[in-house]
Amino acid sequence: MNRSQPKPFPYEDIASLSRPASRSHPPMPRPDRAAQFAPFAALTGYHDAIREASRFTDEKIELDENARDLLDEKFRILQQNTRLRPQITVLYFLPDKEKAGGTYVSATGFLKDTDLYHRMLILQDGTSIPIDHVLDLSGAIFT
Repeated sequence: MNRSQPKPFPYEDIASLSRPASRSHPPMPRPDRAAQFAPFAALTGYHDAIREASRFTDEKIELDENARDLLDEKFRILQQNTRLRPQITVLYFLPDKEKAGGTYVSATGFLKDTDLYHRMLILQDGTSIPIDHVLDLSGAIFT
């Protein structure tokens, strides 16, 4: 056999024929055929658990005495001026619901109320922020 000549196509005699049809089983719809080849998840929820484990959270920062005193002074200013509805920016710790730690979030809005009984700052847009989770307060009222 000469290497320069191409090999003959071995199925030339049946390549042009149509696919045989079963007499006892009707053809399966395409979506049902595709479902047969869908990936099989042997461990349901495994990928979600891996994603959750790899998600990072921050630890809550404990303020030193000087920072606590400064924050307490800002809270006093807020309580004295609640009726003015000042615009403030609050940096606070939001605990994670799934695992230890959380993340730091910043919220800006107009103060509606300081609920000392429940220890919450309430902004006019309805955001409630636990006072014990506040890291910093800023705004024109503090200058």
